[in-house]
Amino acid sequence: MLHNALRGVKVVDLSRILAGPWCTQNLSDLGAEVIKIEHPERGDDTRGWGPPDLRSGDGGASMSAYFMACNRGKHSVAIDFASEAGAARVRELVADADILVENYKAGGLRKYGLDYASLARINPRLIYLSITGYGQSGPMAGKPGYDYVFQGMGGLMSYTGQPDGTPGAGPLRTGVAVVDLMTGMYATSAVLAALRQRDQTGQGMPLDICLLDVAVALNANQGANYLVSGVAPKRSGNAHPNCAPYEVFACADGHLILAIGNDGQFARFCGVVGHPEWAADARYVTNSARLMNMDSLRPQVAATLATAPRQRWTDAFDDAGVPWGPIHTLDEVFAHPQVLHRELLQTTTHPVLGEMRLVRNPLLAGTPASALGAAPPLLGEHTDAVLTRPSTI
Repeated sequence: MLHNALRGVKVVDLSRILAGPWCTQNLSDLGAEVIKIEHPERGDDTRGWGPPDLRSGDGGASMSAYFMACNRGKHSVAIDFASEAGAARVRELVADADILVENYKAGGLRKYGLDYASLARINPRLIYLSITGYGQSGPMAGKPGYDYVFQGMGGLMSYTGQPDGTPGAGPLRTGVAVVDLMTGMYATSAVLAALRQRDQTGQGMPLDICLLDVAVALNANQGANYLVSGVAPKRSGNAHPNCAPYEVFACADGHLILAIGNDGQFARFCGVVGHPEWAADARYVTNSARLMNMDSLRPQVAATLATAPRQRWTDAFDDAGVPWGPIHTLDEVFAHPQVLHRELLQTTTHPVLGEMRLVRNPLLAGTPASALGAAPPLLGEHTDAVLTRPSTI
């Protein structure tokens, strides 16, 4: 099982907020020891990003839900590396580390002697991951970067939202910080590849992962659509840009997601809803034709589905192999039988804050619940334990 795959790997984590911590939480979940370096007074910014917060019974300690989401299984060590003594302590930790993760502005750690060139002299096997907004070079390299900015700058918001000219039209961000999260995932992949390469060469390396690169890559098929056609995609609400009908429709008592991905599924759908003639209509017989004629097909599908309760349609769709999906609130998500079967909701216990409910890492499907990493730490919770143990050098 993967929860011990990185056992023996030591990570020094200087990152804050989400992208870097998401990466280092992945490494922790895979078995690495992650030492999270935090300012002794402020800690990671997200410690203050509540409510909601989880509080101890006496109210003396608390932790924001945001911080809990991306810091499971880490050791919090309080060090102010702006002081020479603090920077020296970090260098001591790095001397036998495998990985360092940081998300300061390009070149920002050089003045503390914590940049890659300085640390590689101490530990040539070190994999040094830098996460920035714009990368380590270029005209904007020195600027800070934030997820919301890159959802706009990278193009995502230009085609997310209701179509122009309709109620509520305009650029719209995603409901979570998707660029940060995907940056954390790309960073995880880069680190694992670098570890594999180091096994072969014996040498560490710097890694340059930035939110702008990820935001542009995240356009995926929409980016490819533009590069092939030369036409920038526009906002299309809930409609899929390459499949039809593939969007949200209202039933008599709620909504469902219709997810028709091929012509056979469409033909079966037409039979279920009592309109087999649609599947023979030249305007709708192929996916490409349906995409070009959704202005005429959409109102017919909408009017038909609105005539009956959702359950009637979904039962019939399941019987016919027509793909569909519900739109759940989070209370419904965590109560869903398949989510429960997959053990996505897991609990751990913090010695001060008590029981914490967390979401299992999707990388660890099938891993026993008992293997869930330790609870996210209080600020400086492990300082003494980590700094007083003997060095392995």
